[in-house]
Amino acid sequence: MLRFITAGESHGQALVVILEGMVAGLSLRVEQVDVDLARRQLGYGRGTRMQIEKDRARFLSGVRAGETIGSPIAMLIANRDWENWSAIMDPAPFDTDNTTRERAVTRPRPGHADLTGALKYDRADARDILERASARETTARVAAGAVCRVFLREFGVQIGSHLVHLGEISSARPSVMPDDINAEADRSPLRTLDPDSERRMVEKIDAVKQEGNTLGGIVEVVADGLPVGLGSHVSWDRKLDGRLAGALMSIPAVKGVEIGMGFETARKTGADVHDEIEAAPGLPRTGNFRRRTNRAGGLEGGMTTGEPLTLRVAMKPLSTLMRPLATIDLATGAPAAAVAERSDVTAVPAMGVVAEAMVAWVLAAAFLEKFGGDSLPETRRNWAGYLEALGSRT
Repeated sequence: MLRFITAGESHGQALVVILEGMVAGLSLRVEQVDVDLARRQLGYGRGTRMQIEKDRARFLSGVRAGETIGSPIAMLIANRDWENWSAIMDPAPFDTDNTTRERAVTRPRPGHADLTGALKYDRADARDILERASARETTARVAAGAVCRVFLREFGVQIGSHLVHLGEISSARPSVMPDDINAEADRSPLRTLDPDSERRMVEKIDAVKQEGNTLGGIVEVVADGLPVGLGSHVSWDRKLDGRLAGALMSIPAVKGVEIGMGFETARKTGADVHDEIEAAPGLPRTGNFRRRTNRAGGLEGGMTTGEPLTLRVAMKPLSTLMRPLATIDLATGAPAAAVAERSDVTAVPAMGVVAEAMVAWVLAAAFLEKFGGDSLPETRRNWAGYLEALGSRT
């Protein structure tokens, strides 16, 4: 079973991720992780935190001489801002009668985990909640996803994303998607494939920043090169669409996930929704069949069809506003303005990179469930046998 766990606070010493279940024999360099960490920090509308942190991973275990060895892969990403927060986030107990830390948060932000977490965990200072609930945690997820992405590439699977909506502005999807989506999207400060909408989006971000407000949006994630049959129809928790939706909904501020046509299917007839099937000799990866369209987004019955997997992920506007919303001060019970932590105007382009990481992990886990193997050569043999069997279908 491929699984990962993260640890660390936003302004703590470091973030840590442990990825367990990755095969031995996978060629892996720390630079392959760092490139995705750097991509996560890009995007017009980001805050000053991105100018402070220059995220780099460090392998603590699981990799030797440039190859995975089958044991858990532990990675550490240091927080450069720790030196400015060491007194505030110091794990040592108080040495005085003063029980109030600097930068205590008693004015919870609407839309954030501050109030609910403080009540649930019985904390007087909501910083104990927001430090972990912060999207800074997704840095560790991206590191885990980067390793999964390297594994999937061994089998010809590519994962990319691009921004399709920012606020009320839509970005046109190319009629023919580029072979390498990220190579094109990463050239844009908003990771969009539509230069015309990009200009309007930049203007919108500037205007919203002046208002002290924030913006949400939608990204599309595409995974190509998948074989037919990942996931299963037999039990609810094995359905790949449910697993993908759950992983993506776990990203901070994500409020919706669509697969293929998504909600639009509810407004159409069956003839306008379902993908007709035709023979495709010479395509063993899909069983020598293909769909004439891909309205289902590459999934049917909780299983991959071999068509490109297409998902859209919706992110709400960030909860920290420089023009704070009304709240209650937990220390006094009086009405107050919410705390204004350092924040972005929008982080939707970066969310796309996080979404890629979560999709990579779900797909790598499903891939290993299907083909097994403790080493990369063993997984390759199992994969090759499956393709041979599919290729013999008529």
